[in-house]
Amino acid sequence: MLESQKLEELAARLAAVLPPGVMGLRKELEENFRAVLRANLERFDLVSRERFDIQAQLLSRSIARIEALEQRLKTLESEKA
Repeated sequence: MLESQKLEELAARLAAVLPPGVMGLRKELEENFRAVLRANLERFDLVSRERFDIQAQLLSRSIARIEALEQRLKTLESEKA
């Protein structure tokens, strides 16, 4: 999921662009922004860039291993034939 710090930063940025007439409600609105963002982002089931990169590396290694095993199988099959 999106890091808590980034979520806080986004909520603060949204609150910072509020019109001057509602600045008295800024803290309350910022808390509402935070709650809405958290609830909606959880629905997307997002992962961090670090976790994504780790999974991409694992997938790449798995693909390389499968390709090596396929080549080995072809070699063994051709030797047997």
